Amino acid sequence: MPLHHIVEAQQFDRPTLVDLFARAADMEPIARSGGCACYPNAIMATLFYEPSTRTRFSFETAMHRLGGRVISTENAAEFSSVSKGETLEDTVRILNGYADVIVLRHYEVGAALRASRVSRVPIINAGDGVGQHPTQALLDLYTIEKEIGHIDGLRIAMVGDLAQGRTVRSLAYLLGKFRDVHMWFVAPPRLKMKEDILAYLGQHGVLCTEESSLEAVLPRVDVVYQTRIQKERFGDRIADYEQCRGLYVINQDTLRLMGPGAIVMHPLPRVGEIAPEVDSDPRAAYFRQAENGLYVRMALLSAVLGEPANA
Repeated sequence: MPLHHIVEAQQFDRPTLVDLFARAADMEPIARSGGCACYPNAIMATLFYEPSTRTRFSFETAMHRLGGRVISTENAAEFSSVSKGETLEDTVRILNGYADVIVLRHYEVGAALRASRVSRVPIINAGDGVGQHPTQALLDLYTIEKEIGHIDGLRIAMVGDLAQGRTVRSLAYLLGKFRDVHMWFVAPPRLKMKEDILAYLGQHGVLCTEESSLEAVLPRVDVVYQTRIQKERFGDRIADYEQCRGLYVINQDTLRLMGPGAIVMHPLPRVGEIAPEVDSDPRAAYFRQAENGLYVRMALLSAVLGEPANA
């Protein structure tokens, strides 16, 4: 299917994923060799209303590696006309006159969809509150395929903040496209996976098991997808946050329970839920996962911008 706006994980079917991952594999040698002059006149705007390191830098690096240019704001909520009361829709309309693609991160669920409704240039959702983060899910899936060798038949544990984690929500939607997938959701009761995701997976025949013990799940899975307990999502509920953080930690003891071919993933940043001692284990895939984000985002940009100038 052709790509224009990239708003949610559900919009990707399997043929599109196959094509996208083939593009990403082609981008790896291009990125490592310093890039290409594929899109010399293209301009990407990164419009971020929430803080980001990996997502913003990988998108901006991806555009530079493709030969394009970048205009950027990291704190649009404070350092843009939003501080004067401008709506998201008006900001997007203005940027349509400056950029060929807009990468948007916003604190409100549904912000990317709102932006896409008024934008003639592609909108790429780089995270909307506790809603979705489709490009993170795409790089996660690409990493799983590279590391494990298959997605059909996958056994995966999603661990941590599942109620407020947009990365696990988006990844769950993508995994619903594949066969014989079994997911274990390991979370404190107040951070359990929400019913909308459970209903979607049930409709698509994905086997899901809710579990409170990480140790019980580790020997059974190919992937442990660890997530951070997101303090910023708790607001003034500090006591609730303190009850949840530190419950699930990957360290040398938990690694011993995992199979030799299993991997540990994390969307990052981590805040104590993966011990630094794990980094040297070959099953620690999270830094390779972050690197894969560059290749996948290069592929996405090339897909929405169309055929390159030197094709």
